[in-house]
Amino acid sequence: MVILSRSWVATVNHHANPNSFTTSPTKPIFFLSQKPHTSHVCSSRCSLVLEEDEKKSPGPKQDKWPFFEPAPDVLNRVLSRLLQDPKTQKVSSEFYEKAKENSELRTTKHLINYLVSSKNWDLLVSLCEDLREYKSLPDAHTCSQLIRSCIRQGKFRVTHCLLNVFRTDKSLAVYSSDAAMKGFNKLQMYSSTIQVFDRMKQSVGVEPSPGCYCRIMEAHERIRDSQKVVELFQEFKSKSLSFLAKESGSIYTVLCSSLAKSGRALEALEFLEEMKDKGIPQGSALYSTLIRALAEAREVVVVEKLFKEAGEKKMLKDPEMCLKVVLMYIREGKVEKTLEVVAAMKKSELKVTDCIFCAIVNGFCKQRGFAEAVKAYEWLMKQECEAGQVTYAITINAYCRLEDYNKAEMLFEEMVNKGFDKCVVAYSNIMDMYGKTRRLSDAVKLMAKMKQRGCRPNIWIYNSLIDMHGRAMDLRRVEKIWKEMKRMKVLPDKVSYTSMISAYNRAKEFETCVELYQEFRMNRGKIDRAMAGIMVGVFSKTSRIDELMRLLQDMKVERTKLDARLYSSVLNALRDAGLNSQIRWLQESFDIAQTSASRYSNMQNKRTLQGS
Repeated sequence: MVILSRSWVATVNHHANPNSFTTSPTKPIFFLSQKPHTSHVCSSRCSLVLEEDEKKSPGPKQDKWPFFEPAPDVLNRVLSRLLQDPKTQKVSSEFYEKAKENSELRTTKHLINYLVSSKNWDLLVSLCEDLREYKSLPDAHTCSQLIRSCIRQGKFRVTHCLLNVFRTDKSLAVYSSDAAMKGFNKLQMYSSTIQVFDRMKQSVGVEPSPGCYCRIMEAHERIRDSQKVVELFQEFKSKSLSFLAKESGSIYTVLCSSLAKSGRALEALEFLEEMKDKGIPQGSALYSTLIRALAEAREVVVVEKLFKEAGEKKMLKDPEMCLKVVLMYIREGKVEKTLEVVAAMKKSELKVTDCIFCAIVNGFCKQRGFAEAVKAYEWLMKQECEAGQVTYAITINAYCRLEDYNKAEMLFEEMVNKGFDKCVVAYSNIMDMYGKTRRLSDAVKLMAKMKQRGCRPNIWIYNSLIDMHGRAMDLRRVEKIWKEMKRMKVLPDKVSYTSMISAYNRAKEFETCVELYQEFRMNRGKIDRAMAGIMVGVFSKTSRIDELMRLLQDMKVERTKLDARLYSSVLNALRDAGLNSQIRWLQESFDIAQTSASRYSNMQNKRTLQGS
């Protein structure tokens, strides 16, 4: 760039070595020379020529230090050194403010970096406008870095101002817009991305690059505008841009993802075949997106084909996608296929998550029974799959249902040793197991350990403890558990009241049974057959005929059906009391219930015959 005569030029105090610089406070580095200079060229990218009108220069009498006129290359080295040194960067920016009034100007990358680091955004915009005026804009890499820095700092107004400056150059317009759209997408500012793309297309002679199309398609895909994504893709194809560009794979991935999420997964398969025909490499994200969408649509045949193809190409890298495939097989009733998915994951060195492990074991429990579920669990453990808290709880429940209590207890200890010591479901299963095996002392110890580990007992734990101690007729312990449950503000449910009433009924403390039943009804508890069976016996034994009739009327209102055993108990109690009118009412009400009771008896008889 040419430096005109009669200009102010930054000079440096010259000592023995003209290439040495000092930062001494008594001898300033920068001086403004009044001497006119001949025209010469500064070729360095890191130079700054500071010019000002001669009328604004200080008089020669004000100069205290001798001057020297450096050669152009020396001057460039001086200014580059000053801009790189944090102690002198501020001085350089001040000289730039003075130089703006001149007609000739050139800035550097160091000055831009300084203005960004000092967050002098207004001066940065002014600098770029001057660079546009003198047609000295920086290179594309510097412009892209500048746009990204502004977006990271949240200076969106400055970003748009700089984009307007860079649009005067076709090449810079594309690179800077691409950087801006990428930054806005990271911040999920998709409307800003769309705005930048539209303004770039309105610029005369500016054609978006494949990267720009990728960014704008990604923005529309995130806002679920699949139709616009397809239109942009068709526009991209019509521009005859190179499909071998590095963004082509990303463009197809965004397109297929948008179609898949909008329920058009089969259309996305056509574009996958188009990629293969054009030789565009497919990524793991593309296969993951397609397999997820097709698995949710239960396209089993297509999913199996794509999953096998992805495995052969070593593109099974998404555990969430594998979970979708596992859930698809479970919904279709093909739980054995889930083990093949695990085998493919292990072959691809992909970790089997606890969600997949849990889904498989739970699927076998519901569709093949507890025995098959346990076998599936043991096979998965041999494949070095790591079980989590939920998987342990399901498997412990399966062992308890199979009455394999030793394995259930061993698995529970393993679970606790791995740090899963706050699973209430597992505790309740073990507590129920202790109740069935009459290990009451172990149940109490487990309750204490549970509290010690910071796991708060829930209603299931308390119900199990009340039931097992009630069957053992340990009313002192039952009463203690009942009071503790209320003190811990755990609301009793229907099972709690039934277990309590049953415990006191065994001990023949009928008055307490009646009090608990009245409390249950005051809490709006609904009568079921278990509760009704106990209370009919209590009212009959205590000759509370009025309360017995009220119980039967409540059962009729709540549509709780009687069975033959319950009907027989009520009928005998009414006969002993000689209440003929109540007997007739019971017989009229029992006509409907007797049908259901007889059907239930017939079903039980059939099951008994089949079992024998």
